[in-house]
Amino acid sequence: MHKTSEWLQSFSRDQATIKSGLKPCTKIAITGGKGGVGKTSVALKTAQELARAGHNTLLIDCDSNLSNTAIKLGLPLDNKFEKLLSAELSFDECVIKAGHFHLLPACNGSIEIFESKLHFDEIIIDIMAAHENEYDYILLDCPAGVNRDTLTLSAYCDHRFVVVTPDKSSITDSYSLIKLLSQRFGIKENHLLVNMYQNEKQYQKVVMTLSETVENFLGCRTHILGGVQKLDVSAESFDTFFLSDTKNEFHKNFIKLLSGFTEKVNGPVTARNSRREHLAFEQDVH
Repeated sequence: MHKTSEWLQSFSRDQATIKSGLKPCTKIAITGGKGGVGKTSVALKTAQELARAGHNTLLIDCDSNLSNTAIKLGLPLDNKFEKLLSAELSFDECVIKAGHFHLLPACNGSIEIFESKLHFDEIIIDIMAAHENEYDYILLDCPAGVNRDTLTLSAYCDHRFVVVTPDKSSITDSYSLIKLLSQRFGIKENHLLVNMYQNEKQYQKVVMTLSETVENFLGCRTHILGGVQKLDVSAESFDTFFLSDTKNEFHKNFIKLLSGFTEKVNGPVTARNSRREHLAFEQDVH
């Protein structure tokens, strides 16, 4: 088994090869440092909308023993991931599939995982390396904090969506994450998504505070994805509303946010990204 540092060099996007004329898989880490900022909801919404647009998309829940992705989708919990680690089950047996959207949940309260000494960042990287040719996008729902797993997986990915709220601790933790990624892995570019802001003034303040601080003190570039305004819905109905494809203003705004990113990243349409699929986002907005 390779060391993590060797993997990062071997599988870096600068050395990625394009096979059979197809566009290589785009890997995105949904991260942010602080817990409770909406990373999992954003990861699920992003993955589902990419899939609805026709892209083969895999979302991996990287919180090895506190997995929430299946919970938010109302799916029954299981510990198949534990059996994947022990090679009792295959990847295909553990992945939940719904059209172009595939989900690999982790575990909830597994004693075996709790007591194991496995490096889950290395396991996730192995999974991505083994299956990236099957997908247009692989998204990682990263654990909260600035632990080894979060930092390594964020650095390994082609892009990072840093989810931040107007809360001061969220801004501080996001800065710490960006700082460690820069100093430890040389990551100089990230994408910022402001979640749960109250109004435009608050949104602009968060964007300016974090992006200017990151640029002035770290010399890093922050690409502004956009924002998701705080929703006036009950906690019980939040996930249903957030993940719905109902053509309301919230959904339309999220599609515009996401299509802005995909257009900048993907460039010309390629063999695995047909013109029909490319237009799916635009059709969804209207």
